[in-house]
Amino acid sequence: MLQTTKRPDSPVSIIGAGIAGAWQALLFAQAGHAVTLHERGDEAMTDATSHWAGGMLAPYCEAEVAEPIISRLGLRSLDIWRRELPDTPFNGSLVVAHPRERNDFERFARMTEDHRRLDAAGLAELEPSLEGRFRDALFFPAEGHVEPRRVLPQLHDRIRAAGGTIKFSSDVTVSDLAKNPDGIVIDCRGLGARDEQPELRGVKGEMILIETSEVQLARPVRLMHPRWPLYVIPREANLFMLGATSIETEDTGVSVRSALELLGAAYTVHPAFGEARIVEFGSGLRPAFPDNLPRIGVRGSTISVNGLYRHGFLIAPALAELTLAYVERGQIDNEVMRCA
Repeated sequence: MLQTTKRPDSPVSIIGAGIAGAWQALLFAQAGHAVTLHERGDEAMTDATSHWAGGMLAPYCEAEVAEPIISRLGLRSLDIWRRELPDTPFNGSLVVAHPRERNDFERFARMTEDHRRLDAAGLAELEPSLEGRFRDALFFPAEGHVEPRRVLPQLHDRIRAAGGTIKFSSDVTVSDLAKNPDGIVIDCRGLGARDEQPELRGVKGEMILIETSEVQLARPVRLMHPRWPLYVIPREANLFMLGATSIETEDTGVSVRSALELLGAAYTVHPAFGEARIVEFGSGLRPAFPDNLPRIGVRGSTISVNGLYRHGFLIAPALAELTLAYVERGQIDNEVMRCA
């Protein structure tokens, strides 16, 4: 438990302004805490894992491979996204497959729920650009997506509007902040927290950003793939993000093999992607614990929020809600929280 000298409205210092830290800062600031959010990078956040994320809000699709806790946190997070950022697009998501991946497609359908099977005509009505491309699809109407590089600044603005302070290029440490006898420290550093949590590892996720006006999509399209599902995620200004791999390595950059597979798979979704302009290659290292599950750790007045793996944008709001409930009411979620 938090030290008994702490009040429910104690000042809160948060390290890490990525998606995990931003949601912690927003909910605590809205609850009336004096919040200071520290970020070692600059305001562009180009070194943050969140900068390279897909921004998928897809708890039903993730149920195919993720533990039930991810679905639970994800479903709760959808409500928080809608409440706090009502302009978040919830147009649903699509899953499609070519004939050779038919078995994987049917398995995906069996292992997920809250979807509707569309025939070719239904798919064409929903996404005219995909007319004649696939014989059917799974439509998950409740899912959404955000553009990380646009939504993070929006969250930062909301934090300031709620009375919080954000300090970029701040190299403070957990031990520095923990010296304040009245304050609470929330560590959201991701892989930077391995000095405190050495079991963390980085899982590389690669992405390619392309531009074309020949394809119009209103929602993410997930294509069954022999090694990983390909996501085609629409962005503004005729941009599309292609991703995302999950590779057990901590090197950076995009491999030739991954680039070929991502671009080749995108071409099979729609041939016009073959004429698209490549805008950017990139990758991010997702922080993960050995079980790939998120963890809120409590040690005295220091709280760590980490291990969001590939689900950062999906589950970060719900994790912030759990942390706030613990600080203000002592409420413990036994599936997520570890108290020393």
